[in-house]
Amino acid sequence: MNRIIYLSVFALLIFGVAACAADDIVITTRADAVGHEITLSFEKGEHYTHPLKINRLITIKTTPQVAVWIEDLDGNYIETLYVTKKSGTQGWRSSPDLPAGSIRRPESLPCWSHKRGVVYPDGLFMPTRDNPVTDAVTAASPAGDFHLKTKAPQGLRKFVVLAEVNNSADFNDAYPAEAPPGTPGYSGGRWGSGQPSIVYSATVDLSSGSVTGELKLGGHGSPDGTDGGINPDLSGLTTAKDIVKRITVTAE
Repeated sequence: MNRIIYLSVFALLIFGVAACAADDIVITTRADAVGHEITLSFEKGEHYTHPLKINRLITIKTTPQVAVWIEDLDGNYIETLYVTKKSGTQGWRSSPDLPAGSIRRPESLPCWSHKRGVVYPDGLFMPTRDNPVTDAVTAASPAGDFHLKTKAPQGLRKFVVLAEVNNSADFNDAYPAEAPPGTPGYSGGRWGSGQPSIVYSATVDLSSGSVTGELKLGGHGSPDGTDGGINPDLSGLTTAKDIVKRITVTAE
């Protein structure tokens, strides 16, 4: 009996250590680049994961799409530091209405994709399977808190780091699934984003050495992905504002 109890306690301890390790996720991008070391720490919010109902019997938990990039102080795009693999490679899960290869999701990360400025043959800005974002900056969407370790270009002393996050099918009264195309609440239909992406940013100044700061919520992206502007009006957003609790950046 004592042996059984001992083994049970040991198993629980091992499980607990494994669970803690799983929560401490580190993503490394631009590993071969030469530049300033940057770490962004994402702390998940209450609505980091989102239940997506596939049909009457199947509901899955989705994690958000995320893009991190840097701009100069005038708002000019410089470099992508990280983008989740589905967004960066058109790796969307097939829906009951569409095969995966035909799903584009321009509303997923519109601020990042428009800033990046690459227009694809269909006129959209999100990457395709045939022309994906480089593997050096893509990784799967983490299941919880994570740290992004990356690099800004060498010699860049002052810049703005931005993070855009978005959950799929995160509908509410302002952005309902049944909103018709062309209306303010339309976000891609039944399998679209629902509430639009939200964007956080912080200015980094390395003139006096290493710095640490918190990214601040600045607004949301285009609900249907037709432009790359950041709208500061957050009045129609609910759970989207709780996808992440906090994002901090350390640069040196």
